[in-house]
Amino acid sequence: MWTRRLVLMSSAAILLSTSAGAADWRTQYPEIVFSIIPSENSDGVLNRYEPFMQHLSKVLNVKVTLRVANDYAAVIEAMRSGQVHVAHYGPSSYARAYQVTNGDVEPFATAKNSSGAVGYYAVLYVRADDKAQSIQDLKGRNLCLVDPNSTSGNNVPRFTMDKMGIDPEKFFGKMLYAGSHENAVTGLLQGTCDAAFNWWNTETESNLLRMAARGAVKPESVRIVLKSDLIPGSPTTLKKSLPEDMKADIKRAFLEAPVKGREAWLRISDGKATGYHEVKHEDYQVIIDLNQFVDRLRRKLS
Repeated sequence: MWTRRLVLMSSAAILLSTSAGAADWRTQYPEIVFSIIPSENSDGVLNRYEPFMQHLSKVLNVKVTLRVANDYAAVIEAMRSGQVHVAHYGPSSYARAYQVTNGDVEPFATAKNSSGAVGYYAVLYVRADDKAQSIQDLKGRNLCLVDPNSTSGNNVPRFTMDKMGIDPEKFFGKMLYAGSHENAVTGLLQGTCDAAFNWWNTETESNLLRMAARGAVKPESVRIVLKSDLIPGSPTTLKKSLPEDMKADIKRAFLEAPVKGREAWLRISDGKATGYHEVKHEDYQVIIDLNQFVDRLRRKLS
């Protein structure tokens, strides 16, 4: 009898302790801030992500707020300073965040695209009526890149061109940073540049098609003249120094979202993603090496 009572009391104590522990991080963090690197205009991001923020808020039982940053560096700095707890990066901006935060950023998931593959590509667009058939035909003309920390909009393009023996600073007449993938496409169509790098997942999923879905562009107005090798998928990350139970709850909420919050989750990718694939820091070593290549280039040019 006493043994049974002690077992019951111990079980109750464990449950109370677990509940108290689960509440501890919510007391310390009554709001979770989620930020995302800019790839389109702010309204587009808000429209796609707001239902997902509501789902996460319900599952985690705290307010989850979306913060749309002006540039990649702003997301990295906000996570370093603790103003952002969860962030969605491109592979290169993740590698840069890992460096800037001294490792205080932890990747845990990336979305699988509509083909089930994990990863994406950098593509070089020209206007459909342009005579250029390859990057070699663009010598002396203007190029739109995205952001110095963009994987598909700067780092992979530079790495790809280097392997082709192209020095972009000497090859192109002028190179411009557009600030976002959407701005790069707009700059191409408005004639600010003659070619523009952008992200591309599959024939049915790309930044261009997202813009076309809103009526901002006609997809047939541009064509691809160069496609990179496969790039590791863009990671969703946590600030590594957050409480372990908080990180575990957030990871679970994201990884279960494709099933438990499916409608809201599908809206993020316009229904193109098929699920989450778990990732770890080691999966991005190739991108860290790539960033070191880019840094060497910058030192060479300075």
